[in-house]
Amino acid sequence: MGRENVGRFGLPPHRPTAPTDEQTAQTPQDRKTRTARRRWSWIAAPGVVAVSASVLAGAALTSGPAPRAEAAVPDHLVVAATAERQSTTSDNWFQQADVRVASDQRVAAEQAAAEAAAAAEAARLAEEARQAAAAEATRNAQRDPRGIARIMVADRGWNDAQFGCLDSLWTKESGWDYTADNPSSSAYGIPQALPGSKMASIAADWETNPVTQITWGLNYIASRYGTPCGAWSHSRASNWY
Repeated sequence: MGRENVGRFGLPPHRPTAPTDEQTAQTPQDRKTRTARRRWSWIAAPGVVAVSASVLAGAALTSGPAPRAEAAVPDHLVVAATAERQSTTSDNWFQQADVRVASDQRVAAEQAAAEAAAAAEAARLAEEARQAAAAEATRNAQRDPRGIARIMVADRGWNDAQFGCLDSLWTKESGWDYTADNPSSSAYGIPQALPGSKMASIAADWETNPVTQITWGLNYIASRYGTPCGAWSHSRASNWY
């Protein structure tokens, strides 16, 4: 082969070949069929299989890259992720529950403290009122010895029924007169102590102070009969106490 028959890269130059009789004999319809076959051959090439499948499935063909199928997540990873999510949710729920419990306990403690403070204040005010009433009753004891006697009976834990028995007993004995003197027996004062000087164990003003006489009389009833109603029951039965 001569140099005139060698191309640039050492290969024989390309020479177009003349169409064969079969090619020249093809009709326009044959050429369309061949063109269609070339197109389908190109579509069936490995690089365009995915695009062709998408087009055949109705997907929109764009100028971007061919769609990429998502990789399937293994079941054990899905289970692990679900368990972790549930665990996190459970932990958050318990943490929130602990916060709610602590908040409820704090509110309950604050409420209990407020109630205790209110009760203490109410008790203090009640005691102040009782002391003020006792002071007033003491000042008026000579005029109204029953007033201070009612307070003193309540201070001993005796109820209104017990005061009623005491009222009946000392009304019978002295009429609540702190100067009542029985000349036949030397009994003296509201409780008719016999002798009256016994009441000096309470205070030296036993002859003029109703509070001193009532204090002694209540002590005597408690030690001898237990309650004013016990003393009143004995007085009705024996005419003395």
